[in-house]
Amino acid sequence: MIAKINNFEIDLSKPIDISIPLTNTDENPIAWYIEKPVIEPVVFGDWIGKVSEGKSSTNFNNIFFNPHGHGTHTECLGHITNDFYSINQSLKQFFFFAKLITIEPEKIGDDFVITKEQVQIALSTSTSLSVTNDALIIRTLPNSKDKKSRKYSNTNPPYLSEEAAVFIRESEIQHLLIDLPSVDKEHDEGKLLAHKAFWNVKDTVNLNADARLNATITEMIYVSDDIKDGDYILNLQIASFENDASPSKPILYKI
Repeated sequence: MIAKINNFEIDLSKPIDISIPLTNTDENPIAWYIEKPVIEPVVFGDWIGKVSEGKSSTNFNNIFFNPHGHGTHTECLGHITNDFYSINQSLKQFFFFAKLITIEPEKIGDDFVITKEQVQIALSTSTSLSVTNDALIIRTLPNSKDKKSRKYSNTNPPYLSEEAAVFIRESEIQHLLIDLPSVDKEHDEGKLLAHKAFWNVKDTVNLNADARLNATITEMIYVSDDIKDGDYILNLQIASFENDASPSKPILYKI
């Protein structure tokens, strides 16, 4: 099926999924010092909600997981604010023009950092099919497949510098997607400089009027090497959780 968006054609029968599925196996990626997800049948006495157990005509599972630590998720500024903001209320549109860039984080001291200059260069050297890009997708190098099962806790993963986050915000990008567990440094004393800069949050208790209520950050994606840098249509799918974050399924379509 061919769809047309602003005179650009996309083939809806050829989705490119850049999400990481959530499982209850050791292959599930994990961040933030938690255990793997739990997916298990409901048990009432001797009744088990699992067809293969011969006790039920249906499979009837409970799922216990954390959206921030267990895989691809999309979050709103409610992730860092005193007052409650929901991703389900912040994200009301789901199709966007997106730019995919690839960056090898720069070694600065003991850290690997995505700098403002790297983002500027990647964007300036990339041709654009659309007048504006609503979303920016950052694939980091090296890009091994173990990102889909990596255990990130206490590994000091790469992160986005505050200056880079400011530049992305000032470039009017509303939706940032990245293949890391966080845009911020793992142990940063709660500063959350990149989160705050991207959402333009100056005070997490008394939220400033120009904070970006409808901007989102999607973390822990995986963009395989066979997906080329450039322009795409992004379909950013979330579950309808009234929470600061939801597990998500970002889908790309070639233009």
